[in-house]
Amino acid sequence: MTTPPTGATTDPLTVLTGMYAAEARYLASAGPGAASFAPLAPFFSPDVVLHQADALPYGGTWRGHEGMQRFFAAMSGVWESFDMVEQEFLATGETGGPVVVLTQIRARARATGRELAFPILQTITVTDGRIAEVRPFYWDTAAVADLTRLP
Repeated sequence: MTTPPTGATTDPLTVLTGMYAAEARYLASAGPGAASFAPLAPFFSPDVVLHQADALPYGGTWRGHEGMQRFFAAMSGVWESFDMVEQEFLATGETGGPVVVLTQIRARARATGRELAFPILQTITVTDGRIAEVRPFYWDTAAVADLTRLP
């Protein structure tokens, strides 16, 4: 088993801080398929599960490293830019529960060029120093879907 790039840490905040930095670099790349998933992979458990709202253009349940790789490619296909403007860790997972993160996003849709600012609340389970499950909650999935869809 590969340890996360953060070292042998199992501290959820250290794991998530490292993953968010790797995710930002991935999403800032030239578009879908342009970036490698390799820098992100060590942060995720091999059997990770990501639950995205079905109404999103990249909605559904994504499983394992292969699923996460497909998810990140799909997400970067939707967003030309996806900036995590501010993050607040509401629960740190120190007592064995999930980490809860409120992130303010500013994004530009690749298809329409339109921009949107919106919050995402995520519950994230970190087990043995890796992300095992992610549940993002968008305030308005319809606004995201409408913004990213051509008329």
